[in-house]
Amino acid sequence: MAIEVKRKKVETFESLLRRFNRRMIQSKLVLECKRKAHYKRPLSRNRQRANALSRKTYSEKRNYLRKTGRLPEEELTQKRRY
Repeated sequence: MAIEVKRKKVETFESLLRRFNRRMIQSKLVLECKRKAHYKRPLSRNRQRANALSRKTYSEKRNYLRKTGRLPEEELTQKRRY
């Protein structure tokens, strides 16, 4: 699907660009491209379970180390960034 906009005789570049952008928005091509760009394939059930199990074991180990006082201080104050 190609969008074609031809320049009129006494039309400035800015108005041509504005008309092109309006056509792009009306065709909903931009929304479709954004949706496809951020698509993540769903994980299989086995993979979801494996991820959940690894998260659980990691948190249990971390909680144990925190309770026994063997977790370094900088790790306690450090925040996770996504």
